[in-house]
Amino acid sequence: MKEQVSQTKKGSVLRTSMYVAVLIGLAAFLIFSILAAITFGNADLSLKDVYSVIAYKLFHIKSLSAYAEGAVHDVVWLIRLPRVLLALAVGMALSVCGVVMQAIVQNPLADPYVLGISSGASLGATLAIMLGVGGFLGGNSVGVTAFIGAMVTSFAVIAIANMGGKATSAKLILAGMAVSAVCSAFSNFVIYITNDKNAATEVMKWTMGSLAGASWSRVGVMLPVTLICVIIFWTQYRNLNLMLLGDDVSITLGTDLHRLRTFYLIVASVMIGFAVYCAGVIGFVGLVIPHVIRILFGTDHRRLLPLSALLGASFLIWCDVACRVILKNSEMPIGVLVSIIGAPCFIYLLVRKSYGFGGSK
Repeated sequence: MKEQVSQTKKGSVLRTSMYVAVLIGLAAFLIFSILAAITFGNADLSLKDVYSVIAYKLFHIKSLSAYAEGAVHDVVWLIRLPRVLLALAVGMALSVCGVVMQAIVQNPLADPYVLGISSGASLGATLAIMLGVGGFLGGNSVGVTAFIGAMVTSFAVIAIANMGGKATSAKLILAGMAVSAVCSAFSNFVIYITNDKNAATEVMKWTMGSLAGASWSRVGVMLPVTLICVIIFWTQYRNLNLMLLGDDVSITLGTDLHRLRTFYLIVASVMIGFAVYCAGVIGFVGLVIPHVIRILFGTDHRRLLPLSALLGASFLIWCDVACRVILKNSEMPIGVLVSIIGAPCFIYLLVRKSYGFGGSK
């Protein structure tokens, strides 16, 4: 008996040590990814020029004052660095929301768009592009209306799922499918009746996702929102773990999952709404990243959330780098590239005989 207890303690210490090592490793890799990603782009800049601009802007070194302005400064500080940081924030938001959505609906196939949020955002963007809705907002009209569409869709799903009783995971999925179908139908209807090929092409490009519109103002909104929401979810890891056990078990333990599920969905929708506003529609990040982490570390959300956040951020940073360099003098939509990478990876995860929702069976 004592030997079994001793082996259990050793196993727990080993898993904890491995988790800490991987956490530190992913954090270091994320820092490396940021520093490396800003050196890639269509403009041919030396490493010295790139890091001199960063060093001057951060530490105001007088010997580097020549990099305070000019073309090199603008490319590095106003284009590349905001884009990398936006990719970090969006990747982190999508992966963490994927973890939370899968816990809320108890479905390993759930991702941030499973409840119709993507279709709602697309409808908002379609109305802005095709009909000029929100034109008074200027250049931000598409992003803002997409954000509003995502939020309205989320609240509609919550309201429908709560009709005739408290919302359950099954009712949320069904409500999301119904709302998604309605939003998609309205989007297609608007595109059909306007018969504007140029605008339809713009809608299609927007729904493919892109980080080309990155700016410090967008980073200043997206990054704090993401970090705050991630911290909120991390403090709720016990309740997220409980959601995997179902409503019946939670009731016996005195926890009301109904209120928590609604609260988590609203917080996740805020993150996704801002992500859609900043980068358009990007799928598969919230689906694949949580699965990869679960295979290695199981379903404990105390570990799952921070690891998914770090891996998702690094993943999207390098996907954006690839989008910028694959096609010469052009840019590949990041949503397309992520789907090309994510779909085969997800298929591989599905066909693994040893894989289940909780990692290894």
